[in-house]
Order: sequence, then structure tokens, then C-alpha cells
Amino acid sequence: MAMKIRLARAGSKKRPFYRVVAADSRMPRDGRFIEKLGTYNPLLAKDSEERVKMDMDRVQYWLGQGAQPTDRVARMLEAAGVLPAKERNNPNKAKPGKKAVERSEEKAAKLAAPAEEAVVEEAPAEEAPAAEEAVVEEAPAAEEAVVEEAPAAEEAVAEEAPAAEEAVVEEAPAAEEAVAEEASAEKK
Repeated sequence: MAMKIRLARAGSKKRPFYRVVAADSRMPRDGRFIEKLGTYNPLLAKDSEERVKMDMDRVQYWLGQGAQPTDRVARMLEAAGVLPAKERNNPNKAKPGKKAVERSEEKAAKLAAPAEEAVVEEAPAEEAPAAEEAVVEEAPAAEEAVVEEAPAAEEAVAEEAPAAEEAVVEEAPAAEEAVAEEASAEKK
């Protein structure tokens, strides 16, 4: 016969109250038990002495007989010093939920969009003055040379600006694909 030390629910609807009992593991949660070992009232403050009451001598006896405490009862016994504390590892506890991940992705996308637009606007603006300065410096040398070089400088600026826009456009779908892949991985 497999014995368990577990909680049996009592109390009314939305007002839980539990008995700590020693019972056969095959019996229903709130069903027949062998011995009542204590009580647990989750509605009381965590530091209240009335929250968890147990007859430690009887708990020790049942543990000696091979009874296995449930996770919740084991935590109570660890807090009371009856059982050694287990090291628990719940890596999912620190991970944000689905909604939090979605909010952070939306926020990152909003912050990235103005930055990408600024890069597109700044790139031609920085290159254009450099081209104009070159034209101004060469103007005293020969007027014909200025006429020939000015269209070339404008073409260079015009060629570089679309290239910067294409780079930004190419980055955006890649970011959206990465977000979609992460979301599908989390659902699995």
C-alpha cells in the first residue's frame, strides 16, 4: 500500500481550507484518509503561526513508515525543518509570458523604425555637402571642369542613397521573419 502525506481540501467555495492527512495514494483527494496530521489555511498571512499546523511527531512516524509527501506538503516540511531543502530548478519561471514577449517585440519594432528612417535621411545629407565642397574647391581652377564634375558628384550621391534605402528595406523583412520564427518556437 503506497502511502502519501497530502492535502485534502475542505472549506467552502472560494474559501479553501486544507487538512494535512496520511492517506492511501489510491484514495480520492478529499476522500478516505488514515490519519489527520494537521491543517493548512492559505487565506492567512504567510507569517501567521495559524497558517500551517502539523503534529510533527505523527508526520515523522509516517515518513518513517515510507509515506511520501506531495510537493506542497514537502515544501511545508522543509520550512519546518523536518525534511532537508531540495534544490529546485524551474528555468521557465524567469521567462516572460507570451504577451510580455509580444509587447517587447512591438516596442523594439517601434524604436527600430524611426532609427532606420533616420539612417536613410542622414546618409544622403552627409554625402551631399562633401560633393558640393569638392565642386566649390575646383571651381577656380576651371569652369569647364566644374560643369563636368558636378553631374558626376550628383550621380554618385543619387547612386548611394538608393543603396542605403535598399539595405534598410532588406533588414526589415529579416527582422520580421526572426520574430515569426521565435513565436512559432514558443508555441511548440
